[in-house]
Amino acid sequence: MRDEVSPFRIIRRIGDAPALRGSGTGETCPDLFELSNGDFAVIGTEATADLDPHLPSDAARADYERIVVITRDTLIRAKRDIPDA
Repeated sequence: MRDEVSPFRIIRRIGDAPALRGSGTGETCPDLFELSNGDFAVIGTEATADLDPHLPSDAARADYERIVVITRDTLIRAKRDIPDA
């Protein structure tokens, strides 16, 4: 656990909860959240090592950034909650 206190908080889930998307336990699954500073947080499967070599030539990530994968269903169900601007 980090010692520092985050300057922002999760304010709402984007899309349906894992249980509504068919999670067997209803507790773990990819998830999307809107943060109090307007950014979004993603829970997904870490796939940096697998996908980093395949990034398009005009894409890059910093050493502290990770590539995570969420299911198509998770993103499609979140679409209605994602603001247009």
